Amino acid sequence: MTTVAALCLTATTMQAQTVDHSAFDRLLKAHVVNGLVDYDAFKADPAFAGYLKLLAATNPASLPRNEQLALWINAYNAYTIQLINNKGERESIRNVNKSLGFLKFKGPWSEAFAVVGGRTYSLDDIEQRTIRPTFKEPRIHFALVCAAIGCPPLRSEAYTGARVEAQLNEQSVKFLTQTPSKNRVDVANRTVYHSQVFTFSNYLDDFGGSKAAMGRFTARYYPAGPEKTLLESGDFTAVKTDYDWSLNSQSNGRRLGLLR
Repeated sequence: MTTVAALCLTATTMQAQTVDHSAFDRLLKAHVVNGLVDYDAFKADPAFAGYLKLLAATNPASLPRNEQLALWINAYNAYTIQLINNKGERESIRNVNKSLGFLKFKGPWSEAFAVVGGRTYSLDDIEQRTIRPTFKEPRIHFALVCAAIGCPPLRSEAYTGARVEAQLNEQSVKFLTQTPSKNRVDVANRTVYHSQVFTFSNYLDDFGGSKAAMGRFTARYYPAGPEKTLLESGDFTAVKTDYDWSLNSQSNGRRLGLLR
């Protein structure tokens, strides 16, 4: 084991290890406010480069399940920030590697640049070919943040193996019940407005594959009441809310009145 890997892995038993995400935790607390990111601060902070080196040196296969899941979520979110800064993008992640005329470039999610455990991944590799098939955990869609205002909010703390279950539940409650511009239930008109996070690509399959299954999933995070009853019934009209692809930066947040 290399010196860097030895520093980032602490053996609790011969079979169970943990990863120290405290550097990323401090960065998120310092540079993320209400889910909005100070990208320039991440770029200037040497601790961020150090955390990416930690990810590069850590072998996920050596970890128990929850440690792996926390590692991959943090890796996706950290490398998304790094991608935005690598490209100097400050308007929208969809501008990264944009196709122009006959020139075809890799999109933002297909560029292989993220190093984890000595292997290089794209963001799609991490989400679509690693996290989704391995963990089969629909709540990750509320934790992986694709650098857009329309995404779920980026937490101001790192995920950890010890707390990932609670953190995913907290993310689900916050995104599904506390972001009315993205998700809300109109009981009077029997209408459920939902984020396109539910329906991008084949994501609906992760929530049960149907409108009714999506409603039952969402209902888990509502308290007892008419909204929960409607969601559980499946007897509602589902309407997609608009998805804002503006960069989830603090400067954009101030421009949109999301941050003072």
